[in-house]
Amino acid sequence: MGNLKEIRTRIASVKSTKQITSAMKMVSAAKLKKAQDAVIYLRPYAGKLHQILFNINQSIEHDEENIYSRPGTPEKILLIAITSNKGLCGAFNINVTKQVLSLLNEDYADAYKEGNVSIISVGKKGTEYFHSKKVELLSSDNSILDHLNFDRAIPFIEDVMQKYLNKEFDKVIIVYNKFKNAAVQELSAVQFLPIELPDEIDSNESFDYIFEPTKEGIVKELIPKSLKIQFYEAMLESIAAEHGARMTAMHKATDNATGLIKELQLTYNKARQASITNEILEIVGGAEALSS
Repeated sequence: MGNLKEIRTRIASVKSTKQITSAMKMVSAAKLKKAQDAVIYLRPYAGKLHQILFNINQSIEHDEENIYSRPGTPEKILLIAITSNKGLCGAFNINVTKQVLSLLNEDYADAYKEGNVSIISVGKKGTEYFHSKKVELLSSDNSILDHLNFDRAIPFIEDVMQKYLNKEFDKVIIVYNKFKNAAVQELSAVQFLPIELPDEIDSNESFDYIFEPTKEGIVKELIPKSLKIQFYEAMLESIAAEHGARMTAMHKATDNATGLIKELQLTYNKARQASITNEILEIVGGAEALSS
């Protein structure tokens, strides 16, 4: 009966785990709905701003007022890794951190060896990972993603932009998971600064703007605003992708727990049947011994 007790204990343990993963799945599904709505509502506005930004940037590409499109080969590079503060979301965080390490060891290996590549971690899990790998961080912010809104994000984004304007860095890249749907996250490494024009610009989407009051005024107002929206959108995408990844992971964990419970229940029934059969045989054997 000791074996039966052990199986019963395992069944109870797996059932308890299943309840937890099922509850976490429902919580993530509720949070995903809110985060997904935020991303969907922002995308059209951000997309239109990006389009205007590209066209303005093209029209002033060679003007000295264009302080956000620095020409030449970048020497100092900043990588911003956006992960999550919590785990249990599958490969969500490890995909971002591995991509950052890939950029360090492959794309920017020479610059990294010379100490010209810095990393800012946004999210507790990324910070913990880089510390475990002895990767030095310029800074980390593990709270900005909690209760994220545009006002909370502005100081961080402005600090990054100011570092670029101060020529502390020549290139800024954001590495994050882009939300595609509840089950799929698209790993992205997007150049934030300098402003990068598309390889091919559709002539139908290109406009000759009349600048009012001045071209310089547009650069100082519209371009920074568009950049802030772009960065904020990346944060929202990451949060939505996180909840989707966690919901999917918890769904799979719940399904696995259900399957394991069935297997354990079958094992328990077989063991119990064998135990009852042995008891019957012992009783029959004892009765035959007494009758003889």
